[in-house]
Amino acid sequence: MALFDLSGIRFGYPGHPPVLDDACFSLDLGERLCVTGHNGAGKSTLLKIMVGLLKPTSGSVVAFGVERTEEKDFQEVRRRAGLVFQDADDQLFCPTVAEDIAFGPLNLGKSRDEALSIVEDVLTRLDLMRFRDRVTHRLSGGEKRLVTLASVLVMEPDVLLLDEPTNALDEMNEARLTEILQSLPQAMVIVSHDPHFRRKIATRRLHLTDGRLVEPEPTCRNADPVT
Repeated sequence: MALFDLSGIRFGYPGHPPVLDDACFSLDLGERLCVTGHNGAGKSTLLKIMVGLLKPTSGSVVAFGVERTEEKDFQEVRRRAGLVFQDADDQLFCPTVAEDIAFGPLNLGKSRDEALSIVEDVLTRLDLMRFRDRVTHRLSGGEKRLVTLASVLVMEPDVLLLDEPTNALDEMNEARLTEILQSLPQAMVIVSHDPHFRRKIATRRLHLTDGRLVEPEPTCRNADPVT
């Protein structure tokens, strides 16, 4: 059974033609699916539809074996599929790193001690304990990116949805992110313009063009198309 199965997805923003038009794809256990496409093609829109932040005008979203149509249907989906936004500042809002990462477990009813224990476990596993007591808004762009990933992983999702995860990362932090993602068991949908990153991460690739997801056409043998 696929973790996600999207069929016939159509979506357009008011006053604009559809960015998604009969978009279809499925995500299976263990896959790391990279989605490419030009700016404005609808890649971020697709991720938001997967977790119910946007509602398609037609088509179906089946997540974890159940068709999801209403807001209440997506509450479970958001617990099981962690979305890391393209802009880390959209996701980080607490004074310190530990408080930001603890927000999810606390929201699920964990005690403060339990939540902080979970936070320290995740930071230790990701080798990010040095950030524990840092003031969030003083982190660099790359450091914020790693913290947003930790804030999602602390919820132990079954699927990771990553929107341009290498944005604002220097070479060292990109290497660390790549190492972390390669070590994780979760299935992933990754939107990325970075061909070198995609080559290291992807087990499968799809290209979003004219509202549809299609198999990419390499320009040469074993090449990852640059978008």
